[in-house]
Amino acid sequence: MIKKIVFGCSIILATACGTSHPAVAYSKSSKKPVVRTIKKHTPSSLENKTQGSKSTGSTASETTKSNNSTEILAATTRVKVTTALVLEYIDKYKEIAKQDMLQYGIPASITLGQGILESGAGTGPLSIQANNHFGIKCHKEWTGPSIKYDDDAAQECFRQYTEPKESYRDHSLFLTSRERYSSLFKLDKGDYKLWAKGLKDAGYATDAAYSTKLISLIERYQLQKLDAEVLGREYIATSLNSIDKTTIASVTNSDLHQVIKGDTLYSISKRYNISIEDIKRKNNIPDTGIAIGQNLIVK
Repeated sequence: MIKKIVFGCSIILATACGTSHPAVAYSKSSKKPVVRTIKKHTPSSLENKTQGSKSTGSTASETTKSNNSTEILAATTRVKVTTALVLEYIDKYKEIAKQDMLQYGIPASITLGQGILESGAGTGPLSIQANNHFGIKCHKEWTGPSIKYDDDAAQECFRQYTEPKESYRDHSLFLTSRERYSSLFKLDKGDYKLWAKGLKDAGYATDAAYSTKLISLIERYQLQKLDAEVLGREYIATSLNSIDKTTIASVTNSDLHQVIKGDTLYSISKRYNISIEDIKRKNNIPDTGIAIGQNLIVK
C-alpha cells in the first residue's frame, strides 16, 4: 500500500514539472518579481514627423511618393526632411511671415526661407526643444527663458519661446533693432536676392554659401509669391532650371506641363509616358526637386 502511495506522488510531481508556466525571477531578499525593462527604440522627432507625412493606406499615392523625396537642410544641426514637411511648414507659417512683413518690413520670403533653413522645416533640435526657429542665441540683453545647446561651442545659450510665433516676432525685432542690418531696409522689399546677399554681407551667418542656399530655397518653393501678395504686385514664377530660351521658344504649350500642388516627377512621367530621367535631362534638373508654377518640357 505504501509503495502505491509513493508511486502515485511521483507521477503527480512528474506531471507538474512538465507543465509550462511563465518564468518569474525573484530577488533573494524580497522574493518579489524582478522586472527588467528593455528600452524600446523611440523614433526621433524627425522620424515621427516623416512617418506622419506618409499615407496611412496600404498603397502609397503618387503624391506621397513625391512628398517623401528628401533634401538636406542646414538648421543648427543638418537634418534631412521630406518635401511634404517643407510644404506643411510653409502652409503653417506663411501668414505669420506675411504679417511680419507688413509690420517690420522684412520680405516674407526671407523670413520664411530663413525659418525653413535654420529650423530644418521645424524638425531641428532647437525648434523642437525651444520653439527657436532661427537659432537666435541669448546675447547679453536676453532675460527670457533659455536652453543650452552645443553649437559653435559647447553648451551655448539659446533663446527659448513658448510658441514658434514668438520666435518669428523676435527674429524680426532682432533684425530691425541692430545697426548692422539697417542697410537691408533701404532695399526693395520685393528683391529677395539682394536681401539674402545683404544678410550674408552683414554677418548674419558664417556660412559662405548662406545667401546661395537661402535664394535656392526661396526659388524652389516659390516663396517670393508671398512678397508679391503683400506688396500687391504681379507674381511671375521663377524657373528653377536653366532651360535654354531658344529651346523654350521652340516648344508648344502642349509640350509643356506646369507643375501644380501634388505633382511629382513620378506622376508627371506616368501622365506623359516619359521616364523621370528624360524629364530631368530635358529640363536640366539636377535632382528630384520641382516647384509649383514651374514649366517642364515633357515631350
